[in-house]
Amino acid sequence: MGCVEKVRCWVCISLRAPVKTSGNHRQECPLIDTHTHLETFAGRGTLPETLARARGADVKEMITIGTSMDDWNLYRDLTAANPGAVHYSVGLHPCAVDATWQTALAAMDAFWEEKNGPHPVALGEIGLDRFHLPKDPAEAAQVFADQQAAFSAGLSVARRLNCPVVVHSRGAFQECVDMIDRSGVDWAKVVFHCFTEGVAEMSELMRRGGWASFTGILTYKNADNLREAARHQGIERLMIETDAPYLTPVPHRHEWVRRHTKAFSELNAKRRRRLRYRSTGKTFNR
Repeated sequence: MGCVEKVRCWVCISLRAPVKTSGNHRQECPLIDTHTHLETFAGRGTLPETLARARGADVKEMITIGTSMDDWNLYRDLTAANPGAVHYSVGLHPCAVDATWQTALAAMDAFWEEKNGPHPVALGEIGLDRFHLPKDPAEAAQVFADQQAAFSAGLSVARRLNCPVVVHSRGAFQECVDMIDRSGVDWAKVVFHCFTEGVAEMSELMRRGGWASFTGILTYKNADNLREAARHQGIERLMIETDAPYLTPVPHRHEWVRRHTKAFSELNAKRRRRLRYRSTGKTFNR
């Protein structure tokens, strides 16, 4: 589903719903941050003001992404406490894979089966990460093998639930693609979050019907290849995230987490553009 919208920055939080029209007048679509981590803000006691700043920057909704069993219950409760503004996923980040990963995977279904609580909008983030592997080759090989086993199991759960999947891929793009191919998961429901690859990799995702989402890295001086990949994916498939509290855009790179919504708001005010997009809602069944 496509539409034309005045998005207030070429690097902004992802778009969500079709515009409403009245005659020749087009109203702006609400914005949604498709990938954030609210645990940090909740832990600091700053979540209410963070959500207020987000609303002030025209971010009407956000998806807080699960990374381990430690945050799933918190995110479900935050979603229940902020209906319509916060949504959540459950997932096992590859760097959180340890000896208990099978127990974690077995506990995921319960969140979709709850009768009263809000249900996750996606499974993830799950995937593979070579960047944080141990330096010892033998230990690194074992850790990566455990990541692959957990990722495969997570994909099996996603296929059974027929739900969207948020993929974490760092230094392991082809392995992730191959495993998703083998899993039978619907590629149209797969999002590679914090995409940092080039046009060739983007073409592989698009050929399969998958999605890529971009962070503030898109604004970095040395990110020309990434910007080419974003252009290749096209405005109609634009999906951009904060990944807060990480990856603030230029000129606020490396600044503390509270700068996220202010940084995007400032950039938005400077760079109004009309963009055609596909809604995040289509990917996340919303």
